[in-house]
Amino acid sequence: MNFWGSDYRYRKRAKKIIDLQAKYQAMGDEELRHQTVLFREKLKSGHALRSLLIEAFAVVCEADFRVLHMRPFPVQILGAVAMEYNNIVEMKTGEGKNLTATMPMYLHGLTGAGNFLITANSYLANRDAEQMGKVYRWLGLSVASGVAQPGHEGEKRDREKIYGADIVYTTNSALGFDYLFDNLAANPEEQYIKHMNYALIDEADAILLDSAQTPLIIAGIPRVHSNYYLAADRMINMLVEKVDYKISDDHKSVWFTPEGIARMQHYFGVDDLLGKTWYELYRHLVLALKAHFLYKPDRDYVVDHNEVVLVDRDNGRELIGMKMQSGQHQAIEAKEHVKVTDEMRTMASVTYQNLFRMFGQLAGMTGTAATDAGEFMEVYRVPTNEPMIRHDLRDELYITQEAKLLASLKTVREAYKDKRPILIETGSLSLSNLYSRLLLREGIPHSLLNARSASKEAKIVAEAGQLGAVTVATSMAGRGTDIKLGKGVKVKGGLLVLGTERMANRRVDNQLRGRAGRQGEPGSSIFYTSLEDRIVIQNAPKWVRQYTYRHAHDQEQRLSRHGRFRKVIDHAQDRVSNNGRSARFSTLQYGEVFRAQRDSVYATRDQIMVATSLDRVIHGVFKRVADDFVHEHRDGDISEFLDFVYSNIDRDFLPKTLNEHDTEWRNPTYMLSLMTRQLEKKHESLTDPMQWLYFQRITLLKTIDVSWIDQVDNLEALQAVTMNRTTNGRDPLFEYQKETRRTFNEMKKSMNVRITRNLLCSDLIFNKDGTIQVQFP
Repeated sequence: MNFWGSDYRYRKRAKKIIDLQAKYQAMGDEELRHQTVLFREKLKSGHALRSLLIEAFAVVCEADFRVLHMRPFPVQILGAVAMEYNNIVEMKTGEGKNLTATMPMYLHGLTGAGNFLITANSYLANRDAEQMGKVYRWLGLSVASGVAQPGHEGEKRDREKIYGADIVYTTNSALGFDYLFDNLAANPEEQYIKHMNYALIDEADAILLDSAQTPLIIAGIPRVHSNYYLAADRMINMLVEKVDYKISDDHKSVWFTPEGIARMQHYFGVDDLLGKTWYELYRHLVLALKAHFLYKPDRDYVVDHNEVVLVDRDNGRELIGMKMQSGQHQAIEAKEHVKVTDEMRTMASVTYQNLFRMFGQLAGMTGTAATDAGEFMEVYRVPTNEPMIRHDLRDELYITQEAKLLASLKTVREAYKDKRPILIETGSLSLSNLYSRLLLREGIPHSLLNARSASKEAKIVAEAGQLGAVTVATSMAGRGTDIKLGKGVKVKGGLLVLGTERMANRRVDNQLRGRAGRQGEPGSSIFYTSLEDRIVIQNAPKWVRQYTYRHAHDQEQRLSRHGRFRKVIDHAQDRVSNNGRSARFSTLQYGEVFRAQRDSVYATRDQIMVATSLDRVIHGVFKRVADDFVHEHRDGDISEFLDFVYSNIDRDFLPKTLNEHDTEWRNPTYMLSLMTRQLEKKHESLTDPMQWLYFQRITLLKTIDVSWIDQVDNLEALQAVTMNRTTNGRDPLFEYQKETRRTFNEMKKSMNVRITRNLLCSDLIFNKDGTIQVQFP
């Protein structure tokens, strides 16, 4: 196998690295470790980071051998070079992605803090930070795990030490939440992520595609309890399908018809349900509609002890403590007639898509990327170090799920009788439990894994290649752990991977197959499928469902590999992939609007936290408040002016000062002078410059945060509502952009008024110990 047939740029550099290794092999330990000091001196003197690539990669290759007793193969070096040039590198399971990652991570670690390797779960982050971290520490770099150790609380992590390290192994969720908390900090000392220079993402397809739309949300204070949930639920029960609302064929979306809108307007006695006045009512009706027809009990949630508990569709786990956002959870509670809990307001939010777009440089590695190469910036496929000899058998297709499972059991019995290890992959927790019961009925001992404990499952999966082992696992269980073949297994054909259904994405199928045949070892894979599988029911044409219904009791259940059923599952997967791609693109477009506003707010916060004087900022706020009030009250009277002054500027204002010039209040300069005088009075109470600056800073930050929480909460609700406006001939994204621009401008106006009120009308309480308490109005 000639791996040099790959891209010339990368193979040329890889060859230079291999040729240079002899130089570093001849060095002693101290001299080799000293190379880190020399590299950092070169960077300080102005050398570009990539100018060190060949030398740095050669150094870490030798360090890998001395510390871990593993020397990277040429193909691993080639993959590392490709990663450095912003590629998603596809490396088959067992080809040593962790060892490959040491090269680009060491190179970027030379620059200091801000370099991250993002792993699939906390167990892998801790494991790899410990194992691979030995190499970095030996070379003089600092490394940390960004997640809590098993049995420890995440809140007690030393985030300053973690994010001060040259290299951080962490998960996407841990990094995302820490980023959000950083941007809720009151001073720079409470912000720990100083740099986001480089991110290398393991299992990049799962994070950048499968989880791309997942929002990370920090929830805060509850909303004012709404009375609309029960009324909206009653209304939905009165509506008629295909008349008042319609459901898509795949049962993944539902919408009101114009007739339904008219009927609801008549019922509630409102004139324009889609207008601004009745926006909240319409939002609750949309939530109730989704609750009734998109979210199903025992699939998406269960009702346990009069509480709605969410369920993970992929593995069936109950997601204790988690709730749907923007009121959807409360709408389901109303549907199920349990107590409607408080709807929590969102304080901060970011999607993984937007989180990783913040990095200066991004690369990834995975076992399966080429399937969705079009969505990645570039996918670079690295050949295997040894030729892959795994035998991927054609699917066995049956009409019913029962027939499929019974047929697959025959294959399991034969493998067990021959003592050939077999890994049985299921798409859900319920199916893994069912298959376990079938094996118990057959008297076949086995291990059952269902994505509940990553550390325990990693150990069990590692043993799945031993003679006679039978392992049942969900598609996510034990991910990231190699399966090594035991003695005597190769002659029996290696590990057999048996899939009980095809997954929603072809990449996941390939990941499952990739658990066999690692590093040139023998192995095989086969999928048993049926026309009753979830992906077929939800995404295949109607004629397939009709055929299944008519032939469910046929004596011959096995379908031919040829004919009209040959591509049914492939086409269903294509439909899921296309829908997912469209949904991710839509989320990205919506997220761009949100990102622009979030970046503006966070940048303002950062400027305030480091400013040595805030006088100009506050003067600008006062001027905008005065201008806005006069502009909006040109036709008003003096009572409106007095009401505004008493509420936001001076509670002791004396109206008699306006007796001789009763039109003076129409001049914004007059209101500005009132604000300035009142601020000077406040300053007289706080003569210490540091106390005065702190009072100004904390007031501005608190007010910005409260205003931004309102806006984030509002944006989430807006997105849910505007995405349902397509039925009225409107582009939902255009509607969202228009509404967000309007609400953001309104937020800034109201925020300026709040800042004015908090600065001028707050009470200062001086304690005996010299501290000062601020009570905001």
